[in-house]
Amino acid sequence: MPSDRVRVGTRGSILAMWQARWVSEHLRSVTPDCLVELVEIKTRGDEHQDLGSLPGMGHFTSELEAALGEGRIDVAVHSLKDLPVDETVGVTVAAVPLRHDSSDSLVSSSGASLMSLARGSRIGTGSPRRAALLMSHRPDLDVVEIRGNVDTRIRRVDEGTYDAVVLATAGLLRLGLEDRISEKLDVREFPPAPGQGALAVQMRDEDSELHRVVKGLDDPDARVTSGAERAFLRGLGGGCALPVGAHAWREADQLKLLGFVGSNNSAPSLRAEVTGGDPQALGEKLAEYMLSAGARDLL
Repeated sequence: MPSDRVRVGTRGSILAMWQARWVSEHLRSVTPDCLVELVEIKTRGDEHQDLGSLPGMGHFTSELEAALGEGRIDVAVHSLKDLPVDETVGVTVAAVPLRHDSSDSLVSSSGASLMSLARGSRIGTGSPRRAALLMSHRPDLDVVEIRGNVDTRIRRVDEGTYDAVVLATAGLLRLGLEDRISEKLDVREFPPAPGQGALAVQMRDEDSELHRVVKGLDDPDARVTSGAERAFLRGLGGGCALPVGAHAWREADQLKLLGFVGSNNSAPSLRAEVTGGDPQALGEKLAEYMLSAGARDLL
């Protein structure tokens, strides 16, 4: 860790910059004599409209990880749902901070809820999971592809290109756009992406001094719940491009995990729920069950 500064790497979107500034403020509060600066890094995901055509995973994270490994930044801030489930050698997620709302929200031009939208309404989403969930709830809707940052997608609704879009609630809240939420979708009916609403603060393994500073951001409950969800995704052998949803929560002294695997065609989706203690074992257990129940064919 440099004695005089910490370089925090981030994507350049409005939401990514908000997240990086939030982490930076924590670092400044515990190291007041240290200069904390943001370093904007462009990723493959920022440069391509068609993410499905890109090989591999980590479209929004791999360039940040490379910058960490090369010593161009000291900390990388990611949306946890964008981070591949397989760890990258040489770097570690030192903190998963307090998790924001993990649900999805509908932003509609008329303020209508999902079930009250008119038949044939044009709904924009770039997520196969959201598309599968929308079609399972409202097969009469016109679910179409949309790309761009949060502000861009909302603007397309205001311009009339789409009747509604579905976005992560956490992103809307972080950007002060809660008044644009027409309906917050229930996580049990509309399971979010694994790790949605959580951040990942990543750094090099060898920076032990900085690790102690960053560790102060870690929230045990956020790490446990997101860990179970990501273990489920890992067990399915997937990434964020698959129609997979998961929601973990504590109930009394138990950890519960709900999983969803959708379909891009007329095949029925799968849902299941398991209870246990260890988050990794719980995610693996649910993945094994879903694969045996037919998820392999859907994926």
